[in-house]
Amino acid sequence: MNLAHWIERAKRWLTGARPTPRTSAGESAPRHDGHPTEMRTDHIMCVGPHGIHRMVYYEWGDPTNPKVLLCVHGLTRTGRDFDELARALAPHYRVICPDVVGRGLSDWLTVKTDYTIPLYVSDLFTLLGKIRPKTLHWLGTSMGGLIGMTLAAQPMSPIDKLVLNDVGPVLSAASLERIGRYVAETPHFATQEEAEAYLRRIHAPFGPLTDAQWRHLTLHSVRQDVDGRWVLRYDPGIAVPFQTQPALDVDLWALWDAIRCPTLVLRGAESDLLTRETAEEMTRRGPCAKLVEIPGVGHAPALMDPQQIAVVRDFLLDRSSP
Repeated sequence: MNLAHWIERAKRWLTGARPTPRTSAGESAPRHDGHPTEMRTDHIMCVGPHGIHRMVYYEWGDPTNPKVLLCVHGLTRTGRDFDELARALAPHYRVICPDVVGRGLSDWLTVKTDYTIPLYVSDLFTLLGKIRPKTLHWLGTSMGGLIGMTLAAQPMSPIDKLVLNDVGPVLSAASLERIGRYVAETPHFATQEEAEAYLRRIHAPFGPLTDAQWRHLTLHSVRQDVDGRWVLRYDPGIAVPFQTQPALDVDLWALWDAIRCPTLVLRGAESDLLTRETAEEMTRRGPCAKLVEIPGVGHAPALMDPQQIAVVRDFLLDRSSP
């Protein structure tokens, strides 16, 4: 099934949903200070080609705020990666951070070949039908950015601003093959400390994090199985689409060229997924994105550092960085 088919199915699921007017360019939404900023957890039910599944999401800020920031994580990560960023932006947004299906607290799919971008797009379109934002800003890390690009490129896209964290329209066969190999690993650990050591190693490109930040990522990246061992909190089946398709370079420039909303591209200076050449071309084509390169970081910036959060905040709120 192609993307257009999935988009049409998603639209039919949104019974009664109607487009809402957008905020005028340069118009700043009111702050929603004084409202609860603690995290809340909720879920929606989504339909896929082989049944119904639950997608959990985390919500920050005033639930009546019509200005929504949707933060979508990377391939093996969870919505809890954005806790620090969400807390910082909650005075300005209703911040929504889902666990994409197969990750975190969301359901696992029974048919593993269904773990594809079109399914993720339709799930998140279903989520938008529930929260009905008046203004939608999208932040996507890696896979979350690909989902955002796909939706932003559609006619009448609901996305008003887009932030792509270390991902672009070119994916090399070598990088996809590498990702497929490590995602398929199913390590188990006797203790959370062992799990943290593993995560520090494989996610070292996230950049320098504090001990507290590594503990936070670990807490939401593992769970205990029935034998009491600690295992990663995602379905190893998400690797199946990588293993069943030939490793070929992916060219998504046609999608990129269709995007019209203001776009910020963040690139880890040492990234092996988003090359400098591709990132610079993204500033000249399509939405002619603003590019910010983050030194000392690979794939992908964790967005837990105050300076990284400030770059995102200033772009989304039309502020000038000091």
